[in-house]
Amino acid sequence: MRQIRNIYCVGRNYVAHAKELNNEVPTSPFLFSKPTHAFIEANGQEIYLPGNRGSIHYETELVIYIGRKHDKGMKADEVIDRMGIGIDFTLRDVQSELKKKGYPWLLAKGFPNSAVVSKFIEFPEINELKDKDFTLIKNGEMVQQGNIKNMIFDLQTIVDFTSDHFGLGEGDIIFTGTPEGVGQILDGDQLSLKWDNQILGECVIKLIHGNSSLGFN
Repeated sequence: MRQIRNIYCVGRNYVAHAKELNNEVPTSPFLFSKPTHAFIEANGQEIYLPGNRGSIHYETELVIYIGRKHDKGMKADEVIDRMGIGIDFTLRDVQSELKKKGYPWLLAKGFPNSAVVSKFIEFPEINELKDKDFTLIKNGEMVQQGNIKNMIFDLQTIVDFTSDHFGLGEGDIIFTGTPEGVGQILDGDQLSLKWDNQILGECVIKLIHGNSSLGFN
């Protein structure tokens, strides 16, 4: 397992997704972060999520792993070492209430196991990524499919913006945004994370009620 230092996430980076949630399309990258306790690798196991905090939605994304410190002027291809497919799990009811109050999203986005990622594979050149799609399969049915060529802000812009505002170095990962098709996750759902025709990660979702601990991974 590679070290995970910071988890950055790009919100509303696909026009169709922004519209399906009735959000404005951003004019500059919109970032939030998750604690490292949110990270868990999907390697075929059961993954526990809170079942008593309202609806939980899946948001499938390309995730990039930064392999070296980014300095101004460096190309994204120089610093991105690996890639995987991830799910940014969101407590949607909680998020809606936070939005109404103008509060940060941490309670809706940062809970344990909310940053699920497949195994990381070698990162090709950015242009090669545009020839392949990433996909979420839920209970044998494709529910989300995306391609980075449809991003509002491309990987170079994301890397530059993150580095300029927060710093970017080895061990940092970035969830690069989800396409349309987000939906509710239910107890027992079986998930497969695909890159092109290759399954990179799988898991089964278990919703925990009451005061049971989700555990830290």
